[in-house]
Amino acid sequence: MLYLLLIGVIAIAVGFASKKSNSPASPYSGLIKIAGFVILIVAAVIASVVQINPGEIGVQKLFGKVNKTTLESGLNVINPLMEVVIFDIRTQNYTMSGVQDEGSKAGDDAIRVLSADGLEVIIDLTVLYKVIPSEAPRILQEIGTDYRNTIVRPICRTKIRDNAVYYDAVALYSTKRDEFQARIFKTIESDFKSRGLFLEQLLIRNITLPASVKTTIESKINAEQEAQKMTFVLQKEKQEAERKRVEAQGIADYQKILSTGLSDKQLQYEMIKAIATSPNAKLIIMGGGKNSTPVILDTK
Repeated sequence: MLYLLLIGVIAIAVGFASKKSNSPASPYSGLIKIAGFVILIVAAVIASVVQINPGEIGVQKLFGKVNKTTLESGLNVINPLMEVVIFDIRTQNYTMSGVQDEGSKAGDDAIRVLSADGLEVIIDLTVLYKVIPSEAPRILQEIGTDYRNTIVRPICRTKIRDNAVYYDAVALYSTKRDEFQARIFKTIESDFKSRGLFLEQLLIRNITLPASVKTTIESKINAEQEAQKMTFVLQKEKQEAERKRVEAQGIADYQKILSTGLSDKQLQYEMIKAIATSPNAKLIIMGGGKNSTPVILDTK
């Protein structure tokens, strides 16, 4: 638009200059001036209409002064002299990773921190954030458009290093990982908000420990697994021993009942009942005495 405005001004100036001189263009000075004015009007109309795409807002500035009012998505009519700076207000991500070409910066961009026990831990991190629409003019005035490298990257790296010193390397890797993530989220969220950014989510993608620590952890895990296995075996043997004890106690109780509680008549009754239910033919000879025992003969 500035080029069109400049061309229009030049055309008008040439039209007035050619009218006062005897140059070959003097007969056309009127047409040149009219063309210049038309170009100025067209440029002013075009410059007065700005289209803002969905998910974006526009911030106006004129001669270094930032307008506090933002332009919403759609067509907006503005001062043709205004310059509009576009801000993306959708969710953005910034990844710092040690894997080649996985992060926002090429090469190894992982965060190296020192734990409470003095070991170096390597952390891969992804930050999800977005610009607060009402804060876009202040961001442009105080920070500029490169807030990713000015605010997001240094704050995240600094806060992770500041909070990692409260945890041992093994705790960061296992039991305290969620607590560590929540802690750095809280500190980074407050810093982002004070600078016009909203922190949506912070993801610790990977934590890499020194090789010696990893070996120690693996040995500890193996030892714990062996201990759990041995505990299971001992519990099983204990249950089996308890089962055998109960079974032996039952047999002993049964034998005691038999030896003390059954009379001869009960024994005769049980014997006759067993023979009567047998499919084989048998002959029973009952004795005449009081304590005589029946004689059983198989007729087969």
